[in-house]
Amino acid sequence: MKENLSIEEMLKMSKSLWENNKEKWAPMEPNHGKTFILYMIEEIGEVISIVKKKGEDQIMNDPKVREHFVEEMCDVLMYYSDVLNRFKVNKEEFSKIYKEKYKNNMNRDYIKEHAEG
Repeated sequence: MKENLSIEEMLKMSKSLWENNKEKWAPMEPNHGKTFILYMIEEIGEVISIVKKKGEDQIMNDPKVREHFVEEMCDVLMYYSDVLNRFKVNKEEFSKIYKEKYKNNMNRDYIKEHAEG
């Protein structure tokens, strides 16, 4: 069976993990969202470190390096889900706006936009 994690499942898992640790972790409230954005950025830094130290070739061909890379990317998504939950972004709202953003980006002329500054 192929794995396929939906945004709904990610948000539920984030809430479940928080429920399991709520006595030790910050409340699931908007005023803690910026802290979790910073945690997410920290995890992005760990991803960047792997790319810099190991390179694309090892990420693509060394199973141990790849697993570590994917694990750190998962940390990024976990904090991302925490931020969405703290700001009460639900699956429908996220999906609607994501699809709208995708459609807009498909119609953008990035070369022209960047040339204009």
